[in-house]
Amino acid sequence: MNEKVVLQRPTVIRKKRSFMKEFLKQADLQILVIPSIIHIIIFSYIPMYGIIMAFQEFRLGDFPGLSEWVGLKHFYYLFSDPNFATVLRNTVVISLLKLLINFPAPIIFAILMNELYNIRFRKSVQTISYLPHFISWVVAGTLLFDFFSVDNGAVNSALVGLGIVERPIHFFGEGKYFWPMAVVTDLWKGLGWNTIIYFAAITAIDPELYQVAEIDGAGRYAKMWHITFASILPTVILLLIFTVGNLLNANFDQIMILTNQMTNAKLREYADVIDTYVYRVGLRGNRYSYASAAGLFKSLTNIVLLLVANKIASRTGHEVL
Repeated sequence: MNEKVVLQRPTVIRKKRSFMKEFLKQADLQILVIPSIIHIIIFSYIPMYGIIMAFQEFRLGDFPGLSEWVGLKHFYYLFSDPNFATVLRNTVVISLLKLLINFPAPIIFAILMNELYNIRFRKSVQTISYLPHFISWVVAGTLLFDFFSVDNGAVNSALVGLGIVERPIHFFGEGKYFWPMAVVTDLWKGLGWNTIIYFAAITAIDPELYQVAEIDGAGRYAKMWHITFASILPTVILLLIFTVGNLLNANFDQIMILTNQMTNAKLREYADVIDTYVYRVGLRGNRYSYASAAGLFKSLTNIVLLLVANKIASRTGHEVL
């Protein structure tokens, strides 16, 4: 027993020294990471203390954590609010539509761009597709309102001119058009940017795999499916898990801009999501504990969805957590 202990001690000491040695070698890089760590602590971990507000009756002026405890009162009001069912429906529908349409779109776009032989044209298309991401939703909303305007908007002018519709369509004024418009505008703004990680994964594929596939008689579509897509599948599953984990995040900025800060009552039935509901009812109505309860419900639901998605992915051998 003693001999085994003596033999193991130098190994442990070497590992510790090796770790410290590598840490000191990368001291300049470690210093660069410090601002990010501080940012995460201040804006991600410290605000977690505010979770207790969901179980208290917080009022402005109260010292954090010392307000009156009310238990699950705010959760009861939340789930008994008849408007919350509509809010939850809108959040789920918009998020699912984005998941079903906007998630696979960058994958398909990246694979198709990889098939272009003209490198200059491919880079030009990629650059153009990236540009909308760098436009804020405030500016993007103004452009979209002009583009889809009832009065001389490009889309309505084309639809009326081609005889597809008799009258211009008020795309951002009627609730029945909001869900498609939310999905389309989100796809337009994020398509190019979301393909970057897939392009990076595709560039890591060994070119010899395509050459061997050609020798075996594989066609273009066979190579796209069995080599390109199969090679980036782990990346796809990883991002899918993260996307499912954020399913109830319906893009607050986009919804607020497209609905003109929820002032259009016609859109509220289809556009009001959990984030806008928290802002409108909780924060603007000075019901801070109620807003915390709604936010906590959303966060817990996202965590559950993340764990479920990760569990399902583990069966395919791509577990993340």
